[in-house]
Amino acid sequence: MAERAAGVIFFFLLISSAASTVNRRTKFEYLKLPLLHKDTFPPTPSQSLSSDIRRLNTLYSSLSHRSTTRSAKLPLTSGATTGSGQYFVDLRLGTPPQRLLLVADTGSDLVWVSCSACRNCSSRPPNSAFLARHSSTYFPYHCYDKKCRLVPNPTGVACNHTRLHSPCRYEYSYSDGSETKGFFSTETTTLNASSGRPVKFRNLAFGCSFEASGPSIAGPSFNGAQGVMGLGRGSISLSSQLGRRFGNKFSYCLMDYTLSPTPTSYLLIGRSKAVNDPKKMNYTPMISNPFTSTFYYIGIESVYIENVKLPIRPSVWAIDELGNGGTVMDSGTTLTFLAEPAYRRIVQAFKRLVTLPEADEPTVGFDLCVNVSGESRPSFPKMSFKLSGNSVLSPPSGNYFIDTAENVKCLALQPLTAPSGFSVIGNLMQQGFMFEFDRDRSRIGFSRHGCGKP
Repeated sequence: MAERAAGVIFFFLLISSAASTVNRRTKFEYLKLPLLHKDTFPPTPSQSLSSDIRRLNTLYSSLSHRSTTRSAKLPLTSGATTGSGQYFVDLRLGTPPQRLLLVADTGSDLVWVSCSACRNCSSRPPNSAFLARHSSTYFPYHCYDKKCRLVPNPTGVACNHTRLHSPCRYEYSYSDGSETKGFFSTETTTLNASSGRPVKFRNLAFGCSFEASGPSIAGPSFNGAQGVMGLGRGSISLSSQLGRRFGNKFSYCLMDYTLSPTPTSYLLIGRSKAVNDPKKMNYTPMISNPFTSTFYYIGIESVYIENVKLPIRPSVWAIDELGNGGTVMDSGTTLTFLAEPAYRRIVQAFKRLVTLPEADEPTVGFDLCVNVSGESRPSFPKMSFKLSGNSVLSPPSGNYFIDTAENVKCLALQPLTAPSGFSVIGNLMQQGFMFEFDRDRSRIGFSRHGCGKP
């Protein structure tokens, strides 16, 4: 089915409005956020590729600017969209809570939402923006507050230290010209604990955006979302802010959304029972890049096809002295992009080993497509990645050979040609694994066990 090619899953967090306040004595396991299926059609593989390329340009641009167990559980259900392979989160913000749809993004840090300063907001569509004046707990940081240094400030705007109402202004720009501007602020948010009890979190730092423009944050791939939930490694991401209260880790499992009925996926903040047994997890170190604190880097040491190591130089996977290269885990990219020398070796190996005939009409943008007509269960060579820490990631073939048209499957890998970029393991390659991002131990765990038991 062509639907398999999209690899798009939405994160919808169902959160109650009634809540208690979390504190150091709170007794619950973790935060659990349920996700609902969004009943729209997926993009074509070519559309996914186009959206992925735009996203990678944005990620690369951010790199070029270099200079007691507790947890939260967010249940996720897959959904398909006409945009890129992003995850969406239904967040409740403010007092009383206002429901907002955010893009969940492991490739950025800032949590920001579209805001409105209207007093009489009856003319606005419901849930189209955060109504700051309608929340009793909204408060913008003062421009002199040390928290204001955590976000990029607009040039040419002086801070009046003596004025009471001199809000901290932020300005984010992206490589495609997209831009968000607003006030860096603090607010209360409400999330569900794994026990089902709603928990209120005060002083969540976020961007209250009064101006957003450009395709990355206002185009079709944004799919009507009202902002972005940054889950990166930086200090202002949601995972960092809540992680200090929940063991400084989060995890997710992306289920096969082509199954019927669609299984529920989950985003979990804290130590979940699904990853309580370290013996069932494989761990690889989080690699540090001195030029960025946002991305989750892993170290690829070698690639195997049918247990045969491919002749790829180790330097192909390395981060160089300028911060270029390396490999990033990213929830917002659908396909997997690999450094071109490695990509060419992998494609050559598959072309040599795949016995199915080539497709008469290959899908645009894909280098290897085969005809699977008459094959009820087509078989493909096994691919595995040997990672740092002596761990091996062996995804099922359905994660890297996808349906792109009727009776046509294509290799869902792409070459990385940008000289200043990095390889990316996209969400299709991650599907069916429980991934745990353990910030305290600087490691990423993964396992084929535990996805159905969050």
